[in-house]
Amino acid sequence: MAHTTKDKEKLLNRIRRIKGQITAIEKALEDDQECSKVLQTIAACRGAINGLMAEVMEGHVRYHVIDPNRKPTSAQAEAAEELIEIVNRYLK
Repeated sequence: MAHTTKDKEKLLNRIRRIKGQITAIEKALEDDQECSKVLQTIAACRGAINGLMAEVMEGHVRYHVIDPNRKPTSAQAEAAEELIEIVNRYLK
């Protein structure tokens, strides 16, 4: 089973929150709100998208790069953890 199927409801909830943030950006622009408010909302949305990306990438590494049905070597496990850490750091 794919990790996105296993975590489907959690991922969909994140998407729904991101949709709400995008709607808030649209509303802020329609309501002629201050640019600082618009920028803050955009930054929050970008952070949410990055968090979603990091979560899906981590699952991809854990379930597709490293075969979950076979015990990885310690070097493979360490490399996978390093990659996940780098992706998380990059997306923050």
